[in-house]
Amino acid sequence: MSDRLAVGDQAPTFTLPDQSGQPVDLGGFAGRRVLVYFYPKADTPGCTTQACGLRDILGQVGDTAILGLSPDAPAKLAKFDTKYGLGFPLLADQDHATAEAYRVWVQKSMYGRTYMGIERSAFLVGPTGDLEEVWYKISPKDTPTKLLDALAAR
Repeated sequence: MSDRLAVGDQAPTFTLPDQSGQPVDLGGFAGRRVLVYFYPKADTPGCTTQACGLRDILGQVGDTAILGLSPDAPAKLAKFDTKYGLGFPLLADQDHATAEAYRVWVQKSMYGRTYMGIERSAFLVGPTGDLEEVWYKISPKDTPTKLLDALAAR
C-alpha cells in the first residue's frame, strides 16, 4: 500500500482514554521517544505475548514510553493490565480513528470471512513527533526485540 506511513513522516496525533479512563495525549510525550503499537484484542494469545514481552523490557528502554492501542473498551484493558501487570498505558481506540490514521485498520480475512480489523503494527515516534521506525505486520515476539535494536542504534 502506497499510502502507508513511512520513516520521517509526522506521527498522527491522538488523545485516547487509557485503561483507567484517563485521557492520554501523544503530544504530552514531546521530547521523548514513544513506541505506539496496535494490537487486535486484549488478552488473546498473540496480544498477551506482545504485551508481556514489552513489559519485560521496560527497564531497558530508558525514558521511552510504550503505548498499546486496541479497539477494546477501557474496562477490558484494565483487566488485561491487572492480569499481567503490564505497567504501561493501554489505550482504547474504540472508533478505530487512530488505527485508521496510522493505516492499520485494514480488511482481513479468516475462515473465508472478510472483516475490518487491526493489522498488528508498531511505530517508534521520535522526540519531535516524527516516525523513526515503522513496522507494519510485526510479529508479537519481534516487537520488544525490534524496539531494543532501534533504541540501541540511536
